[in-house]
Amino acid sequence: MSIRLHNIAKHFGATQALEPLELTINEGELVGLLGPSGSGKTTLLRIIAGLESPDRTCTPSAIYFGERDVTQVHVRDRRIGFVFQHYALFRHMSVYDNVAFGLSVMPRSSRPSSAEIRRRVFRLLEMVKLEHLAKRYPAQLSGGQQQRVSLARALAVEPDVLLLDEPFGALDAKVRQELRRWLRHLHDELNFTSVFVTHDQEEALELSDRVVVMSNGRIEQIDTPDTLYRAPKNRFVFEFLGDVNHLEGHVANGVLTCGDAHVAVELPDGHEELLLRPHEIRLAEAPSPESHLPVTVTAISPVGAEVRVELAADWLEAPWLATVRHADFERLALSRGKRLYAHLRRWHRFESNAASLRSPATS
Repeated sequence: MSIRLHNIAKHFGATQALEPLELTINEGELVGLLGPSGSGKTTLLRIIAGLESPDRTCTPSAIYFGERDVTQVHVRDRRIGFVFQHYALFRHMSVYDNVAFGLSVMPRSSRPSSAEIRRRVFRLLEMVKLEHLAKRYPAQLSGGQQQRVSLARALAVEPDVLLLDEPFGALDAKVRQELRRWLRHLHDELNFTSVFVTHDQEEALELSDRVVVMSNGRIEQIDTPDTLYRAPKNRFVFEFLGDVNHLEGHVANGVLTCGDAHVAVELPDGHEELLLRPHEIRLAEAPSPESHLPVTVTAISPVGAEVRVELAADWLEAPWLATVRHADFERLALSRGKRLYAHLRRWHRFESNAASLRSPATS
C-alpha cells in the first residue's frame, strides 16, 4: 500500500510544527523519518495515522493510502498498525492475548473465528520467535521481547500500513542492533509498507530503503541511505548524519592557512570552512609539500572494525576525530601523546546552511 501526502502542514497554536510538504512512500518501502527533537517527524507520523489532523488551508491537504483518500477517515478505519516506543502492552494479559487483542475486538461481522485467531497469533509469534512464551505476561519479558510482542500485535490485524514511533528508543544498544536486523528481515519477508520515526542516524541508515531528513518542520532531503550520506544536499544534512571535522582558515594563492598549519586547496582567495568525515582523514608520521597539519593523539577507541582516534592541535578550535584501520593503527604504533600529521583525502564545502554541496576535492 503506497502513501501519498499532499500539502500537509500543522500548527499548534502559534507554533508551526510542519511547513507545507509533499511526500510519497512507495508500496513495500521501509521509510525512516529522521531528525532532531522538534523537527516535526512524530507530528508527521501521527498525521499519517490519523491521530492528528493537518491544518485546513486554502489549498486542501490530502492523505492517500493507495487510491483511497483517508484525509477525513478516523484512525480506527485507516487500517494501520502502530508500534510505540514504550510497548503499550496490556500488563494483565498474556503474550497470546496481547497479540490477539486487535482481532478479538473487531466487529462480529468481520471478526475471524477463534481457530483463525489462534492460527494467526501463533504464526506471528513464530515469526517474532516468541511462540514458547505465549503464556507469559509482559512483566516476565525483557524489553526486546516486549517490543517484539508489540510488533506482532500491530501486524495481527493485517494493516495496510505499519507505523513505528521510536520503536527501539527504550532499549540498550546491543538489543537495538539485534532488533533492527530482525525487523529488516521481517519487513523483507512480509513486504508491508512501513514508516518509522527515529533520531538515531545509524538506525535510519541501516534500516531504511529511503530516509526523510527533517528539520524545523521541513523536509531537507529524501534519498537512499547511500546517496544521503555521500551526497547531502545541504550543510544540515551533512552535519546531522555523522561526526564532522571543521577546518577554517584563509585561502591565498591556493593554500589554506590556519595558524601554523596549511594545506593546498583549489579555492578562490578568502575565508573558507571545510568539512570532513573522520574516514576522510589519513594519518602519517610526516607532512607533505601540499599538507602540513600537525596533530597530537589525545584518545584512542579500538572498538569495532576501525579505530577511532581523537586529535588535538593548537590550530584547531575543537578536537578532530579520525578513523583508521587496525593495520594502520599497528603500523603507526598509535598511543596518546603521539605527534602525527593529518592529510585530507576529501573535503566538503557549503556556501551556507541551505546551499547545495559543492563538488569535493581530493588531495
